Formats: sequence, C-alpha cells, structure tokens
Amino acid sequence: MIERIKKIDTDILLWINGNHNEFWDHIMWIVSGKWTWLPFYLILASFLIWKYKKNSILMILLIGILITMSDQLASGFFKPFFERLRPSQNPDLEGKLHFVNNYKSGKFGFISSHAANVFSLAFYLTLVARKKLKWIPFVLIPWAIFVSISRIYLGVHYPTDILVPIILSIPIALIVSKLYKVFNPIFIKKTITNVT
Repeated sequence: MIERIKKIDTDILLWINGNHNEFWDHIMWIVSGKWTWLPFYLILASFLIWKYKKNSILMILLIGILITMSDQLASGFFKPFFERLRPSQNPDLEGKLHFVNNYKSGKFGFISSHAANVFSLAFYLTLVARKKLKWIPFVLIPWAIFVSISRIYLGVHYPTDILVPIILSIPIALIVSKLYKVFNPIFIKKTITNVT
C-alpha cells in the first residue's frame, strides 16, 4: 500500500514537473518566491485595516503566531523527524526532473513549509474575515493551491508534501481564529483604556 502511494506520488510529481515550458518556468519561479508574496500580503493587510479598523490590529498580529506555528511544525518537527528527501535531492530521480534556475532547495521536503504557511493563512482569514470580506476564501485558497503546485512544478516537493500540511493547517487556523475571537474584545478594551 505504501509503495503504491509512493508510486502515485512520484508519477504525479513527474507529470507536473515534466509539463514545463519557459512561460510556466517564469511564472512558477515568481509564485514560489517568498518576496513575491510581500506586495500581495500588504494589499491584503490594507483591506483588513480598511474593513475592520481597530479590530484588524490583533487579527494581523496573530498572523505572526499562525505562521510561526505552521512553519515550526513543518521545518522544526516534520522535516527533521521524517527526513524524507526532496525529489530534487533523491538519487532515484536524478536526471528525471526539470529544475528552474538550478534551484533544488534543502535536503528534506516532508512537509512543505510553503504549503503549511499559505493554507494556514488562507483558512485563518477565511474564518475571521469573511464576514466583511466575502471574497477572501475565493482569493486566498486558490492562491494557496497555486503556490503549492509551484513547489511540485519546481521539483522540490512531492504531492503528499503538500496534501499533509493542507490538512494540518485546518486545526492551526481554528486555534488561532479562536484566540482572535476570545482575546480581541479584551485587546480592544485595553487599547481604548490606555488611549483615554
């Protein structure tokens, strides 16, 4: 059963990575780069501030905790615990993968930090901000999918490296959204008291 899953995992990876061209190389490289996300998230933060005013302060601050949780789960626990080689580092796949700008990333790839971070954020903001920003899930979830597929396309993650953090990001988002709902009234009350 495990061998069957591994074969399907590798077959999907090779199909996505194998369907490459110059246009998609450029797009996937940009989408996968963390600095590309900065303008996107600044615009997103602006919308949160515009719609939620003072209620956006803790909402945005908790994103730091959210990303720390998801990133540490992926890079601090899963990768060193499972030590699963990335496709780009797997000698069995040598010569079978296409690499963009010779990018091969680190040694271990299970699970994807990119996928954990973008899906945690997408689910969290869907839970806390969709009341006033109804488009949030329709933008952030496709964005998270696109970022995750870019990691497979670049040959640095298997599909299961992406699927597992999607599942794990749901409880992370639920926990942090609960923190927001519980502590935001207290945070706002203290902020108003300190100002006056």
